[in-house]
Amino acid sequence: MFEGYYLKVMKKLTYVNRSRRNRQDEKCNSGSSSDEMEKNIAHAEELVRQAAAKGAEIVLLPELFERPYFCQERRYEYYEYAQTAEENPAVRHFSRVAAELGIVIPVSFYEKEVNNTYNSVAVLDADGKNLGIYRKTHIPDDHYYQEKFYFTPGDTGFKVFGTRFGTIGVGICWDQWFPETARCMALQGAELLFYPTAIGSEPILECDSMEHWRRCMQGHAASNLIPVIAANRIGEETVEPCPENGMQKSALNFYGSSFITDNTGALCAELPRGEEGVLVSTFDLDALKADRLNWGLFRDRRPEMYAKISGMNFGSVTENGVNSN
Repeated sequence: MFEGYYLKVMKKLTYVNRSRRNRQDEKCNSGSSSDEMEKNIAHAEELVRQAAAKGAEIVLLPELFERPYFCQERRYEYYEYAQTAEENPAVRHFSRVAAELGIVIPVSFYEKEVNNTYNSVAVLDADGKNLGIYRKTHIPDDHYYQEKFYFTPGDTGFKVFGTRFGTIGVGICWDQWFPETARCMALQGAELLFYPTAIGSEPILECDSMEHWRRCMQGHAASNLIPVIAANRIGEETVEPCPENGMQKSALNFYGSSFITDNTGALCAELPRGEEGVLVSTFDLDALKADRLNWGLFRDRRPEMYAKISGMNFGSVTENGVNSN
């Protein structure tokens, strides 16, 4: 049923939205108030509606856009932010918005399941129904990106979702640095790849990762012949020292630079560094499907030769093939 529907629909409009800067309070209690969270959700809705008015059918918001990036510091009380998809204010809010506007919205949120907490995305279809959840697979643990303190590594595996407007794959931020993420979603039939993101300055490494970050995902698009859409947050977020965070003082500057590529990795649309905005691109998914078939990239794969990637012992290679040890 879904396949027949997709074959009839020639054009798909894909949209990237970057939410406004999330500000940390200047006081020790730097997580976020419920008022600040409500303001973030309301502003995100304004931009979603702008996208819908331009004809967007799938709208992407950044990673954990409800709040400041609380993973910059380690505080036990922030565990209380985790909620189920049914309880989370952003998921509930945008379920109603998706149904009203008839659009698909992948919503990033901090998920709680019994004793575990995850960095997750709920994919809301154009009728507002939650099609399912993807849990972030790769969890970073770096200076001021201290996500292992908050998130259990995802247990869903890489997934695709059959939405009203196409089959989409969703990875989350650090997932985008791993080519296996994109390839696993491509092998399941993803037609578009989405990456909600929260990435910015590297205070310890003192490097500007923006171009590198983009090139990684441009490569995923080119090697899988699938458009990639990335939405990043913007602005400086500071942490002030207090006993609850071990007297940490730090700041991260999120550079935004959200973008959309075509299926060869070329940039279709991009936002300037640090600027809020709306990006819209149109893709003919039937034409892209034919292009993937014509290139033969998936036909010529040799999975039996890739066991090393999964840590398996794949033996030695001879002129006649593979000899197992």
